[in-house]
Amino acid sequence: MSFRGQAVQRTWHLVDATSQTVGRLATTIAPILKGKHKPTFSPHTDCGDYVVIINAEKVVFTGRKWKDKLYRWHTGYPGGLKQRTATEMLQKKPTEILRKAILGMLKRNNLRHQAIEPRLKIYTGSEHPHTAQLGEAVETIPKHPRKRSGSYHFGLGGYGSGGSYAPKNVYQEGAAIFEKK
Repeated sequence: MSFRGQAVQRTWHLVDATSQTVGRLATTIAPILKGKHKPTFSPHTDCGDYVVIINAEKVVFTGRKWKDKLYRWHTGYPGGLKQRTATEMLQKKPTEILRKAILGMLKRNNLRHQAIEPRLKIYTGSEHPHTAQLGEAVETIPKHPRKRSGSYHFGLGGYGSGGSYAPKNVYQEGAAIFEKK
């Protein structure tokens, strides 16, 4: 089923990047920009939402990535290969760390360049000019957990243990299925 551009409803999401790991935050935001969380998702259409990220300068890397991770680009001139460490990038362009991580998870095509990139709004500090679009009682997207524990849910809930989709009172051995007593 296909939807016209006027039928697509866009929502604004607020994300607080304070003390969140860059990659985990990017894996949460990239599908929202693309629209994969909607039942009307189609890979060739523009159906994603707007995302406003605040406190981009307070993101976290794990391990020694602040010193070891390099951002490289070429100026277009001979010998114009430039690079910066993550620490230098945080001092000069703190929003680009998140922008490069999020957009690196999306395909490089016209849909990304013309439609998805303009919907990503990244700001240092907690102030942003999108309070009218977000509304007063907007809640931030919850943090991505570091471990598979707690109430954060991966996969189907309430079905078996260890990744099994069978009901809880049934277990499987080889080809035979037995009922638990």
